[in-house]
Amino acid sequence: MVVIGAGLAGLFAARDLAAAGAAVTVVDKGRGVGGRVATRRLGPATIDHGAQFFTARSASFAAEVAGWLAAGVAAPWFTGVLGADGIVDDDGETRFRGVPAMTGIARHLAVDLDVRLGTRVAAVRADADAWHLGDDGAGAAGPPPRRADALVVTAPAPQTLALLDPAVLDPTDRLALERITYDPCLAVLALLDRPLALGPPGARRPSGEPLAWYADNQAKGVSAVPALTVHGGPATSRTFWEAPDDEVVATLVGAVPAVAAGGARVLEAQVQRWRYAQATARHAEACLVLRSGPPAVVAGDAFGEGGRIEGAARSGMAAATALAERLGLG
Repeated sequence: MVVIGAGLAGLFAARDLAAAGAAVTVVDKGRGVGGRVATRRLGPATIDHGAQFFTARSASFAAEVAGWLAAGVAAPWFTGVLGADGIVDDDGETRFRGVPAMTGIARHLAVDLDVRLGTRVAAVRADADAWHLGDDGAGAAGPPPRRADALVVTAPAPQTLALLDPAVLDPTDRLALERITYDPCLAVLALLDRPLALGPPGARRPSGEPLAWYADNQAKGVSAVPALTVHGGPATSRTFWEAPDDEVVATLVGAVPAVAAGGARVLEAQVQRWRYAQATARHAEACLVLRSGPPAVVAGDAFGEGGRIEGAARSGMAAATALAERLGLG
């Protein structure tokens, strides 16, 4: 059995399927696990540049988070709704962060799993008995498994459609995937010469474009030195998607008040382009069990309800349950 994608949906699906007795291999084209639960080093700085925090609104996910807290891979960050000037509504709901950074959660989930990074799947074909995975020769860790009796695909919907054999995909399933849409997000990671002095929790959510989010990773407890994460709003990200990195940095970092006012200076910066950052039109069910071909389920943070991290986790768990039932596992 193969899971395509080592983001949270894929890791949850693989974990639960392995617990049910399946032999599972997870493949991902990236260099690390977590997908958009992402952390990067920039000189002496550690920067969460994808998903910034998570909540636990369902009983099943709250139980997972309790385990992460006990294992020391998650911690409370702040409580309440964040706005442009700090906490604007103390709703009593805790927002959590990963420890030592957001990727700590994904690495914890990947323990004891067969995860093959730097492994790119270029196409997925099928015969009557199995899925056949093709590669484009670009995988640093070598080709993916050539054959899988069952499949979980957790790539964004457009990439999933590009992967799956159109001759096998049922028209109803194709339409369901085509209806999923996303907003992009340009992210800037910047090493600063001094803290932003935002006050707790060290992050802000502006009320409109050009920014959607910014945070000082040192104030967050992630970085040993001041380091800025800036997320562009959807419209700004679309406008500057093809712009040179220096223009993206100038536009987004220049809109952060503490930087624009001369309170902090950027020493080094990088740009990350998240093409499928947030689903704007979701699939109502927690996963999509394919109607045709060998057993396969599509899952991810664009399926079902919940936030980005909780939604991905619950989708992965639902995919594992659906596939285990079809295969008679557990």
